[in-house]
Amino acid sequence: MRHPTLRGSATTASILRVDRHGQVIRRTSRRRASWTDAPRDATLPDVVVLGILALAALAGWLYLASGHGGFWRTGPGLPDGGADPPEWPDVVAVVPARDEAAVLPETLPPLLAQEYPGEFRVVLVDDGSTDGTAETAGRLATERLLIVPAAERPDGWAGKVWTMSEGVRAAGDPEFLLFTDADIAYGPGALKKLVRAAATGERDLVSQMATLRTRTAWERLIVPAFVYFFAQLYPFRRVSRDGARTAAAAGGCVLVRRAVLDRAGGLGRIRGALIDDVALGRLVKRSGGRCRLDLSRDVTSRRPYPRLADLWTMVARSAYDQLRYSPPLLAATVVALLLTYAVPPAATLAGLTALALGGGAAAALATAAGALAWAIMTLTYVPMLRFYGLSPLRAPALPLVALMYATMTVDSARRHYTGKGTPWKGRTPAKRSPTTS
Repeated sequence: MRHPTLRGSATTASILRVDRHGQVIRRTSRRRASWTDAPRDATLPDVVVLGILALAALAGWLYLASGHGGFWRTGPGLPDGGADPPEWPDVVAVVPARDEAAVLPETLPPLLAQEYPGEFRVVLVDDGSTDGTAETAGRLATERLLIVPAAERPDGWAGKVWTMSEGVRAAGDPEFLLFTDADIAYGPGALKKLVRAAATGERDLVSQMATLRTRTAWERLIVPAFVYFFAQLYPFRRVSRDGARTAAAAGGCVLVRRAVLDRAGGLGRIRGALIDDVALGRLVKRSGGRCRLDLSRDVTSRRPYPRLADLWTMVARSAYDQLRYSPPLLAATVVALLLTYAVPPAATLAGLTALALGGGAAAALATAAGALAWAIMTLTYVPMLRFYGLSPLRAPALPLVALMYATMTVDSARRHYTGKGTPWKGRTPAKRSPTTS
């Protein structure tokens, strides 16, 4: 006869037997309880591990929110007013363009119409377009515009950097070069703000992160996170701080002193770079130049990304290049994304489930640490959503977007190793070795 009774983590069973003399003998045995005997306890290994990971994620978010250059702050951008330079320097804008006929009518006229007290010209370099880019630019031209065809690209040069170099060659010898993309539209007074910040602030490079399009559902989901992740990688305040090692620029709008660029070795030093803006920022800062990087509402991108596939290509085109084609860096990046963004919601939900099943201290720890990390993450994302005019209620979904970015990064590596690359403007980048800069 058996009569099991649950007591804590063990089961007690009383066994009654009758000996040969008719006497009843009671024996008691104990066995460890299994998960089928009672609700899972919160000290089970999976909840404990999640709790530890959630604590690590929480520590990471406490640092990111308080000590990582205030990356999540959108900031005021360049000031509208301020002291003008004693003499406005000459500026030449260099616009590399490949198959941009559709967007030029929106972007080229505002650039050509910039009110600027000094000498200002625009060099548009047609990089073998097949859609009538040069003809479209010609119809929009004013006396400020010079259209030049790019020469055949030499081996070892990335297409855009070579086109930029051709524009520099045609620009003459201005004090400042403005590297800008064909899809970028400039608001009234934007050029004066840039030059004023460089001239009176004694900056050798001033860059503006353009406001990207957020018209479609996919753009609203992914674009603000793209800018948020960029700022997390390259905190704008650190880029702008003298002595800080962080260096970057936003390729849609980069004003740089010609003399400083020449002193740093020119664009030939970054000729193979797919992420030319970050490479240019590093080149200038590491040569002793002073930089500034801000978000901007005066500079906007008109490039549409209506489908998920379009946004996927934008990220996958250069993600593995940013990791220097390094498998260890790829693995570390994926692990960091999972720990930082996926663990907090996973620990929160798993901890709540364990608590509902009678879990104890470990479940409570996983829930609390995960929820707090998730909350900090959410709060740091709200300013970027507001910058783009989107509801803060979107912020808790940031972990989902981070998982998408991790997948895009892995796909970027897959395309590299399969030799497919990611086509851009009709070109597929050549397979490059991990040592290629």
